[in-house]
Amino acid sequence: MQENTAVSAFAALSLETRLHAVQLLAKTGADGLAAGEIARRLNIPQSTLSDHLGVLTRAGLISSERRSRSIIYRADGQILEELGEFLHQISLQGGNSHKA
Repeated sequence: MQENTAVSAFAALSLETRLHAVQLLAKTGADGLAAGEIARRLNIPQSTLSDHLGVLTRAGLISSERRSRSIIYRADGQILEELGEFLHQISLQGGNSHKA
């Protein structure tokens, strides 16, 4: 994963609402969720959610598709795995483990 991609993804996840949205979508898997259902489950206004989903989409963390009258959102499992691997590689670079 390129560093600028990681920075963009981590910036998008820096707000709790966005992090929760990605967690929710990751749990739902390939079926995804409609925007209204995401807003309901996160207990936030749909207008607020729309902005957050835009940021997550631009960062490549989620994708969307129109299905009839709804827009269905899904987490991109591959980029989430790459982010995890990116952090893992950083943890290996230090060589020292800091234990309490």
